[in-house]
Parts: sequence; structure tokens; C-alpha cells
Amino acid sequence: MTFTFSHDHVGITVTREDLDATIAWYSRNFGFTVERQFASHGTTFVFLAAGDVRIELLTGASDRGRAPADNVLTSMDPSRLHHFCLAVADLDAAVSRLLELGVPLIGGPMEAPDIGRRIAFVTDNVGTVIELSAPGAGVSDRKTQA
Repeated sequence: MTFTFSHDHVGITVTREDLDATIAWYSRNFGFTVERQFASHGTTFVFLAAGDVRIELLTGASDRGRAPADNVLTSMDPSRLHHFCLAVADLDAAVSRLLELGVPLIGGPMEAPDIGRRIAFVTDNVGTVIELSAPGAGVSDRKTQA
């Protein structure tokens, strides 16, 4: 059996106390809007959308856990998802705008020639690592590869 996949969303667990601040962070810094919000089984679910990208916030965290990473290369932990990636058309413009908004980089911008991309990393208000990726020199984009 072969599966056909498309990406639907990434889920991020937050505390109830961090929910509004996390919605505000993604809205202010990346332009996400609340697509849907509901409560079920004692958990609040919020779907944020920007274009065809969706993020689900779930109020299931009991504490904030780890402090936000300040270096992408030392932020790997086998007990959690390391990062998710957002594709941008212009990495330099995206990084410049985020820096203007007070969002510090934890890695990059840098060339990733093996994947033909330029990348940079930031964290959101609760420490989720986010990769920003834009076309760069080198290998063709995966959509155009055979």
C-alpha cells in the first residue's frame, strides 16, 4: 500500500497561561490569524493560519519546560520535536523584519548547499524552534527533482 501525503498542520503544546501570548506572537511576527478555536476534553485548541500553513496550539502543557534555545546547534533534545520549517521567498527580508520586531536569531542565516536552501532559525515565545528556509544556490528544490 502506498500513501499519498500532504502537510496539514504542526501542533505546539502550550500552557493555558501562555496561550494568548503565543497567539499574539504568531500573529505579530508571522501574520497568522486564528482560523478556529474550541475546547474539548478539557483542552483548548486554536488553529492559526497564514496562507496554506496551519499551526495548532493545544493547552496541554503543565509547565513551560525548557528555556528557549539560544543556539540551534545545541538545542537538540530527543524528548521533543526539534523544529518545524516555514518557507519564505526572501530570507534576508524575513530575518530583517523579525529582528525589527525583536525576535532574535538562534542560527544563521546560512547557506545549506546540500539542500539548495538558505536557512535561519528563531524561537517563538515558548521556545519552539522555527526554521525559515528560502531558495539558495546548489541543489534544486525538492518539488522539481525527479
